[in-house]
Amino acid sequence: MKKLCIIFLTSIIIILAAVGVSTQGGATPPVNTEYLRIHIRADSNEREAQAVKYLVKDEVVAYLTPLVAEYETRLEAVLGVESHLRDIESVAKRALERNGFSYGAKANLKTEAFPTRIYEDCTLPAGEYLALIIELGAGAGDNWWCVVYPPLCFTSGNGNIVYKSKILEIVRNWKK
Repeated sequence: MKKLCIIFLTSIIIILAAVGVSTQGGATPPVNTEYLRIHIRADSNEREAQAVKYLVKDEVVAYLTPLVAEYETRLEAVLGVESHLRDIESVAKRALERNGFSYGAKANLKTEAFPTRIYEDCTLPAGEYLALIIELGAGAGDNWWCVVYPPLCFTSGNGNIVYKSKILEIVRNWKK
């Protein structure tokens, strides 16, 4: 009788585990609603296209920095960025034109898959995220990415990257 109970319980555990795995395996991961990310896609992988991508990035980040500093929630950031899409596009186009490129830029918000990314003390898991996508020309080259909200990426005047997170600041202050 004892053997029968053990076999029965083991069978139940195996069945429950199999059902749990099969329902999770086929499910689409939910869109992460904590972050607003950014992708700037170069026209191509040619050296010049990759170099100008970083010049565009510097100008777009300089434009976004004061805007993002005012946003207290992700929703505010999404709505704010959405209302400035044409201006963001113009900033990118002007940066391209000043550097001799005439292929233009397009900016939009859309949900895309991102791999796991580590920003100093913050790890963003792989998954679907809403992102500000800026395509330079054909947008077929390697891209630069970061996070608009919470603001994890800003550049200083010397080109070094400085990471900042309001969430991390709150957690660090709470621990003190």
